[in-house]
Amino acid sequence: MKIRLFWKILIGFWITLFLIMQGVWLLAVLVRDGPIAPDRWLIARVAPVALPPLQQALTDGGPAAFERVLATLPEEDRARIHLLTADAAANRPEDPELIERLTDATAPDGARYVIAYQGRQSPRRSHFRPPMEFIVVGAAGGFLFSAILAWYITSPIRRLRYGLNRLAHGDLDVRLEPKIGRRRDEIADLARDFDLTATHLRQAMEARDRLFHDVSHELRSPLTRLQLAIELARQDPSRMISSMNRIEREARRLDDLIDELLTFARSENSLTQSDEFFDLVGVVESVIADATFEATTKGVHINPHLADAQASARPSIQGRAELIRRAIENVIRNAIRYSATGQQIDVTVRFDTAENTYTVEILDEGPGLTEAEIEKMFEPFIRHDERSGGFGLGLTIAKRAVDAHNGNITARNRPTGGLNFTIRLPISSG
Repeated sequence: MKIRLFWKILIGFWITLFLIMQGVWLLAVLVRDGPIAPDRWLIARVAPVALPPLQQALTDGGPAAFERVLATLPEEDRARIHLLTADAAANRPEDPELIERLTDATAPDGARYVIAYQGRQSPRRSHFRPPMEFIVVGAAGGFLFSAILAWYITSPIRRLRYGLNRLAHGDLDVRLEPKIGRRRDEIADLARDFDLTATHLRQAMEARDRLFHDVSHELRSPLTRLQLAIELARQDPSRMISSMNRIEREARRLDDLIDELLTFARSENSLTQSDEFFDLVGVVESVIADATFEATTKGVHINPHLADAQASARPSIQGRAELIRRAIENVIRNAIRYSATGQQIDVTVRFDTAENTYTVEILDEGPGLTEAEIEKMFEPFIRHDERSGGFGLGLTIAKRAVDAHNGNITARNRPTGGLNFTIRLPISSG
């Protein structure tokens, strides 16, 4: 049987408060009464002083003289002193709560009396038991406090459970912060974290939908051209060779697109933690060596400015070398694509010892971009010039790879023209 958290808190606090109430009562009784009860103390200390004068007055002047002397005593003592005949004192019923000090006296007329200084004590079993009113008020107050506390704690938890249930059923617009009021505690922080998670999930879903749309669009174009080439070959056998060449180009384009998509997926899903260490300068040198061949065919020159230290003395980066290689390669190839004949590309690698961070700068002399285009350049399938080729995934892959290593990549226009790409990578990606 599942017991709700509300009832656990309510019953737990209620019992705790009840036990505290009993403990406070017991402590109060012990402190108030001490080892000797007040009545017992009075009988032990006050009675030996108050009774002899009364005994003497009764012996000398009888009950009338006794009353005159009794009237001179404090009211509290008068309430405790009683004059009984000897027979009445002997025949009294037994009272377990009665405590007293007795003194015998004989009046002038020969009548025998007993003077009693009396007090009362409660039975031990009731001495430590709170009054029923105290128990009822304490139990009712404890129940009310426990119920309010249990509601205060469990109410936002029920709202969180409702939100999680809605989120599990696909409602990504559910938010909890408006429902928690002005709370400023850990539960409110949890609700805000829930809203942040829901927002990120919605953004991820929207990004996925946009990606699916863009992928389907990129796939549809070469597939359409493939179908047209096949149809033309069927209708005009004399164009078979040109149609086959067209089919080959479109098939190669599809293969390149699939390769880009797989790289994009790997860059997005790769583990950020890795036991692999690699030399960043060596990776950049390898990329420049491969890119130089492509740049030379366009008449573009690449100028490397790399760290002068020997490979053994350079700090290594923790992470996946292939991802970083692909990121830098995509940026350099992008610079080559937008560079004209005779222009230059500068590639610089620096190490900041204060921050333990590598900085890679790639500067080209191309046409540059508007600020609006720079803001969107790292999004998937964004191409600023359809004639440049590619699928608009290269810079997206570069950003995902750098992000996976806890680094960052930025781009800005150079004052003299062209773009300045800056990649910063910490030594450790943990």
